[in-house]
Amino acid sequence: MHRAGIQGERRVGKTRILIAEDEPHLREVLRFQLESGGHEVIESVDGRQAIEKVLETAPDLVLLDIMMPGQDGFQVCRKLRGSFRTRHIPIILLTAKSTIDDRLFGLEGGANDYITKPWQSKELLLRVRNVLEWSRQQRSASPLTGLPGNVSINEEITRRIEDGEPFSMIQVDIDYFKAFNDHYGYARGDDAIKTLARILTDAATRFGGEEFFVGHIGGDDFVILTKPELSEDIGEEAIVQFDQAVAGLYDPEDRKRGFVEVRNRLHNMEQFPLMSLTLALVSTDRFPVSHLAQLIDIAHELKTHGKGIPGSVLVGERRRRPGESREVA
Repeated sequence: MHRAGIQGERRVGKTRILIAEDEPHLREVLRFQLESGGHEVIESVDGRQAIEKVLETAPDLVLLDIMMPGQDGFQVCRKLRGSFRTRHIPIILLTAKSTIDDRLFGLEGGANDYITKPWQSKELLLRVRNVLEWSRQQRSASPLTGLPGNVSINEEITRRIEDGEPFSMIQVDIDYFKAFNDHYGYARGDDAIKTLARILTDAATRFGGEEFFVGHIGGDDFVILTKPELSEDIGEEAIVQFDQAVAGLYDPEDRKRGFVEVRNRLHNMEQFPLMSLTLALVSTDRFPVSHLAQLIDIAHELKTHGKGIPGSVLVGERRRRPGESREVA
């Protein structure tokens, strides 16, 4: 555990690259060339270990040898692309095969580029640089939470609508976050947002299967996309975990009395309760949608309703009874 913890700490200013190569000499050459280029290198000796280390260390780029024992590079590439936690990580395949069919097979599986053995150091570093730069430009990730931002969120929702498979969207908002932020300052406000990001990702990982998506709209607003049958479990788990964690974000005296005092818009001191969550759940199997804006409008209406309910709450559009909602203690 101690070794994993140390390995998980990123050196400041270093781009982290994971090498998956079963041949020791080639791993040594790759490490030397990449470290000479200013990168931090992590090694794995086969496909299974590569997947484990990607999950453990969250590298910026993966270099995959195609011919490895157990799981080959093609299989590892498909698995990394199939998981929300790793699908955004760019992949370069290393291969002694240079036929068009081999290259197309890897690219269809989600690889970003190829390097054919033997390679020149300048070519390796140039391809690595280009893929990393492309990745930085493509990812609209929140700098605070590391989660996909608005561009990626809109693209993912649109893709799911166009696919036609039912899915659920949960919009998540922190109640009384502004009062907390005004009272304690932006640094502790950022801590609250990062705490929620971790809770949402953990809840989605636990209950969301392989097809979940968690995005950070901005500020204290988040979105989760998942299968309809999994959505309520994710929402309930997020509420339970946030309600347990939120007390630790406040000073003991504020936590004990259950509120903070902050000047309101009229510059009068006002008491604001401890933070809670409002989750608006829309499932397309219960209310079919054809456009992103339609889905967002429904979620906004539900969230407005949820804001009027004290404490953390999950409200959903079920189309069963007008005004029906589900409150989670």
